[in-house]
Amino acid sequence: MKPKDLLKILEADGWQVERIRGSHHILKHPTKPGRPVIPMHNKDMKPGTFNSILKQAGIK
Repeated sequence: MKPKDLLKILEADGWQVERIRGSHHILKHPTKPGRPVIPMHNKDMKPGTFNSILKQAGIK
């Protein structure tokens, strides 16, 4: 899965890009704790990275 697709999933759940540091987007949610970081590279994410970000966001 591409990072852009993951970003769309998280934005649909209420997450917003708080800041960008290089190629990494740091997200913030108004009520949920944590700050998931999405590496915005042009290649597919590894499944472990994808699942880890979903866990940090409280989706999985």
